[in-house]
Amino acid sequence: MKEAEVIGIDLGGTAIKLGRFLKDGTCLESLSVPTPQPSLPEAVVQAIALNVNKLKENNNCIAIGIGSPGPADSTGRIAKIAINLIGWDNVPLADRLEAKTELPTIVANDANCAGIGEAWLGAGRKFKHLIVLTLGTGVGGAIILDGKLFTGHFGAAGELGLTILDPKGHPCRSGNRGSLEQHASIGAIYRATGKEPAELGKLAQLGDRSALEFWQSYGQILGAAIASLIYVLTPEAVIIGGGISASAEYFLPATITEIEKRVLPTSRLGLQVLTAELGNKAGMLGAAKLAWELIK
Repeated sequence: MKEAEVIGIDLGGTAIKLGRFLKDGTCLESLSVPTPQPSLPEAVVQAIALNVNKLKENNNCIAIGIGSPGPADSTGRIAKIAINLIGWDNVPLADRLEAKTELPTIVANDANCAGIGEAWLGAGRKFKHLIVLTLGTGVGGAIILDGKLFTGHFGAAGELGLTILDPKGHPCRSGNRGSLEQHASIGAIYRATGKEPAELGKLAQLGDRSALEFWQSYGQILGAAIASLIYVLTPEAVIIGGGISASAEYFLPATITEIEKRVLPTSRLGLQVLTAELGNKAGMLGAAKLAWELIK
């Protein structure tokens, strides 16, 4: 009989990434498919189920873990809100996928999944207390305390991208204003510069002064935001992931300098600020880890 596997899924606004994983985190197969547009729950669930059933064919898949772009309930059954998807409000995602795939399913916030992945087999594997920030279309976060994901009593803690930097700042789809996401996401960068982060990264590589100055400013803003998180959580490490982290060499030095300026040494003793190691597989891997825990 084939060795047991689980399916880890990272659900995003533009793509759905799925993979088959062994218990040690080995990825046997992965695929990425476009998220249906409009991204209504019924269409998205159908697309996920179709591809799960392809992956599990002739394989010993025994459970599903899925990261959704927003908080899940504390039982891991319901995608409560997904602000990058359309019409997602208390969607019983686990129930619907179980009905279509016949596999037990657990749902979690996608940034939490990325954090679990990095804490398990990535840049956070040496630490018990860490913060993971994912910088991309949105800004997500995960808090690992004493080796365990912290989600609070209703399952929605760790929305680090919604922490406030400017009370009168740019509005965000959450109803907040001036959040970290509105300063550090892809959309915020485009709004400030008229350019995509990848383009700014290439310009910085060529020594373009305006691009380098932008990344310096970006790093300072990020450092100020992280400083507040450090004072609350005093982690051993802060890990920066997501697509924007591809340009970390241009902004991370300014981030670290800002943290050192703003945070007392007693609150950052031995702190390491690192880039994520798992790339776009972190979310799938973390979801797979949750699936293994579901069927213990």
